[in-house]
Amino acid sequence: MTTDSLRSGPLADGSRERGGGLPLREHLPAGPDPAACGVPVLDVAVPVFNEEEDLRPCVLRLHEHLSRTFPYAFRITVADNASTDSTPAVAAALASELRGVRYVRLEEKGRGRALRTVWSGSDAPVLAYMDVDLSTDLNALLPLVAPLISGHSDLAIGSRLSRSSRVVRGPRREFVSRAYNLILRSSLAAGFSDAQCGFKAIRREVAERLLPMVEDSGWFFDTELLVLAERAGLRIHEVPVDWVDDPDSTVRIVRTAVEDLKGVWRVGRALAVGALPLDRLARPFGDDPRDRALAGVPCGLARQLVGFCVVGVLSTLFYLLLYSLLRLGIGPQAANGGALLVSAVANTAANRRLTFGVRGRAGAVRHQAQGLVVFAIGLVLTSGSLAALGAASGSPSHGTELAVLITANLAATVLRFLLLRAWVFPARACHDPEDVR
Repeated sequence: MTTDSLRSGPLADGSRERGGGLPLREHLPAGPDPAACGVPVLDVAVPVFNEEEDLRPCVLRLHEHLSRTFPYAFRITVADNASTDSTPAVAAALASELRGVRYVRLEEKGRGRALRTVWSGSDAPVLAYMDVDLSTDLNALLPLVAPLISGHSDLAIGSRLSRSSRVVRGPRREFVSRAYNLILRSSLAAGFSDAQCGFKAIRREVAERLLPMVEDSGWFFDTELLVLAERAGLRIHEVPVDWVDDPDSTVRIVRTAVEDLKGVWRVGRALAVGALPLDRLARPFGDDPRDRALAGVPCGLARQLVGFCVVGVLSTLFYLLLYSLLRLGIGPQAANGGALLVSAVANTAANRRLTFGVRGRAGAVRHQAQGLVVFAIGLVLTSGSLAALGAASGSPSHGTELAVLITANLAATVLRFLLLRAWVFPARACHDPEDVR
């Protein structure tokens, strides 16, 4: 089989044609006997390069394990990365001998390229891969893919750095692995524990959206895939594994480390400038329970309150900075008025995008006009409170003025949020995201 014969079909619910978000995660139905099933539930890719000695025992062992323990139909795909030894002949022989084994030949090297090719062409709803040396105990395979089959998670990875993992490897590889994952945590804010373990799985509909965004075709492919998935809000399940280092591994640690660091820089820069279209994967599947319209629970209220508070703090700091700059050239009243006006416009724009999720230019001018009205109401409330205090007390103390201002500003802030939510950005934007994007 060649790469030209591999094609990825549309999603079952047609979401590819719609170009929208990912479909709902659903528990995959239990299939018939693997021997009688045409479409497997699981497709395990084994990327190889010049593995003529290890390939046959690896595939035989994996096939026997899956036949004995896996309750669904499966397939094993040997992805040959332009091997120059007898690996192609061994792989072809295995594909002809064993049911559920196929062989794909690539004329270019690269583990990421091999995985992209076989995953893009697979019809299985769950896709996985493992290294040919089978360093990871196969008993972790079912726990790895079970959350994907059940619909609980989007990706799954084996972790050698979990407390309950049992790992046998030399100090050099141990240091490199931990240092690399520390770099990922500090530079890309990665939350997963082990990016390099050759034991991962992904749901096909997720792979169809993520793979076009992944640029790397080598060893950094795994890391880039995981970072993008995590930044997009996808759910990554980690499985502790038992892992024994392969002393005959052909991986060049120094060269791989350098390429990985280049990949970290590239992905970090792309994320910093917003060059990746992760918004198409944000809020994946539409099955977030916080999106459900429940009786008596306003849609998204908690998140809107948090966003409103964050925007309020930032706009206040912006106002103080702007007032200080304007005060250098004009009087206090003019500086205060100018700073309040500009910060109010910025506050409305930030709340429009971040708090209430309204995107695009449609209605922006109207929203700004309504925001200024809301701002004026709050200004009248605070100024009126001070005026009422002066009329009632004559010459109130500074402490009394501060207490009245704090109380008035709290009331104005609550009123501002309620008016923004009910009048400027009504709740329909929360229930119908297609209207605001």
